[in-house]
Amino acid sequence: MIPFEKKELDGTEDKAVIVHPDMGLLGQNALEYRLEEAIGLALAIGLETTSARYFKVRAPKAGTLFGSGQVDQIKTILAQEDANILIVDGTLTAIQQRNLEEYIKVKVIDRTGLILEIFGARAATAEGRLQVELAHLDYQAGRLVRSWTHLERQRGGFGFLGGPGETQIESDRRMIRDRMAKLRKELSHLRKTRTLHRSRRQKAPWPVIALVGYTNAGKSTLFNRLTGADVFAEDLLFATLDPTMRQFSLPGYDKAIISDTVGFVSDLPTQLVAAFRATLEEVTAADVIIHVRDVSHASSDAQAHDVEQILLELGVEMAEGEGTPIIEAWNKIDLIDLDDPDGIRLPQHLPDNVCLISAATGQGIDELVEMVSVNLSHNHDTETIKLPLSDGKRLAWLHENGRVMESEQEDSDVKLTVQMSHRNWGRYHAL
Repeated sequence: MIPFEKKELDGTEDKAVIVHPDMGLLGQNALEYRLEEAIGLALAIGLETTSARYFKVRAPKAGTLFGSGQVDQIKTILAQEDANILIVDGTLTAIQQRNLEEYIKVKVIDRTGLILEIFGARAATAEGRLQVELAHLDYQAGRLVRSWTHLERQRGGFGFLGGPGETQIESDRRMIRDRMAKLRKELSHLRKTRTLHRSRRQKAPWPVIALVGYTNAGKSTLFNRLTGADVFAEDLLFATLDPTMRQFSLPGYDKAIISDTVGFVSDLPTQLVAAFRATLEEVTAADVIIHVRDVSHASSDAQAHDVEQILLELGVEMAEGEGTPIIEAWNKIDLIDLDDPDGIRLPQHLPDNVCLISAATGQGIDELVEMVSVNLSHNHDTETIKLPLSDGKRLAWLHENGRVMESEQEDSDVKLTVQMSHRNWGRYHAL
């Protein structure tokens, strides 16, 4: 059992018991933190968790996942806690979910279903709602066996001459397929619009920086710190769902654009990765990626691994020196007691791409901004050019689109050493 505080939530009568099927893949500490995360996920949709524990599952049962004795134990716990929802912190098949519901007599939801519920409750934009609905329908399509107990019922046919028609479940599947096709079409239009906006930004001289990281790592707090915005930032899993973009000041650049993205989580449902791919493509088009990590969390390394796996799925090149530069912002260092011998220890020598910060207090933010500026020059060239002082148009263009390192007047000319991206040098020479 994991110790936790019960939280009294206003206006809700739903109480949940969380069980995690321990397949022997996680260590003891990882199991405890996995349960804590599941409690956080339940809290994110207003569920009060009355009990959370894990069961060792050596040989998963095809019908119920858990053994019969374990299912009896779970049923007893639900009765003792007066809970009306069972959350299984793992993946259930449609049959397992139905069988558990029939035996235990309460609503059963697995990890994928829980995350989909959170996304459904949080999505604010039209695109976000469409993406969540598509993911939800994809998830439900294979679970209609759970939703209908009258599968033998048939519709269609007229009198004695009519054919048997289609069964209820076939009809429902057809309606889901039709709705999914319509949603994909709408998302395709939105995707084209997003691609258009992205191509316009790429024509502009401003660099784009994307924030990525595990849910609740502090991305939105950092976003607000850099931009002065007031994006919703709470100590809550999946506080941010819809991507937000703002401009902020960056040394050597007229301005830069920063994008706050949805947080990742271990075992993020494949339906969600697919549905949110258009949104997450903002990450692949960024000039620099800032991977925000909560280093005060004991599972920080495991969380970082999960984020990297999803970035790989999205096609982000992770090899050092290749692809988009990635900076790791090790956040929440204000919560680490470096004098505590039993506390979290940071390595003595940090990798070159790591910056220690506290988005909440502002510690290390200047160093992070400087690191972003340096990494942006990763794909930049430096050239020295001479222009007449009277050529105000070109001079203004260079100052606006590049980083003027040195400027020296020679009679009626000015000699400039300018650093710019390959793209902007191409544009300049085409002027």
